[in-house]
Amino acid sequence: MIAIIDYGMGNLRSVQKALEKAGARASITQNADDLAKAQKIVLPGVGAMRPAMEKLNSMGMPEAIRKAIAGKKPFLGICLGLQLLFEKGDEGGGVTGLGILPGTVGRFTKLKVPHMGWNQLILKKDNCPFLKGISNGANVYFCHSYYAQPADPKIVATATGYGVEFTSSVWKDNLFAVQFHPEKSQAIGLKILENFVRL
Repeated sequence: MIAIIDYGMGNLRSVQKALEKAGARASITQNADDLAKAQKIVLPGVGAMRPAMEKLNSMGMPEAIRKAIAGKKPFLGICLGLQLLFEKGDEGGGVTGLGILPGTVGRFTKLKVPHMGWNQLILKKDNCPFLKGISNGANVYFCHSYYAQPADPKIVATATGYGVEFTSSVWKDNLFAVQFHPEKSQAIGLKILENFVRL
């Protein structure tokens, strides 16, 4: 069973349907205790970092998320779910994230935002199990105005060009998170979700 964390931001049903198409049983939950029972966890989301963190804190989710990741449970963050993993975001003068990964989240400057539509992945790792079968230059779907700036370049799994080369996915052990939307990325996105399901 895969637990999809519901904190009121994101198209949860589309993520659930995509995971089910990839062969998983997936359940949407607002109960932090469910994370300990699940085999895998997905943190989806669209929107702003501050209200997302406020909602996660009110649900008691941050500690459950940290415990699950520290316990080597497979974890997938999607879009805002990637950004929340970092220490701090620039939004609204600064917001504290989950602090699981060192680094910050900044806004695109001098570029049209949101960065929306199809764009290419530049593979930075050749052994990432979540990206098995994904080719350099594969197109995936984005919709975001902020992007992660990891302190450790070793965790960057893919990058993408949009005025600057930004981090489009990160990988560290059992944790994988993507700035793009696999549930909207057709065959490439489904392959990534299948890789996650089959871990």
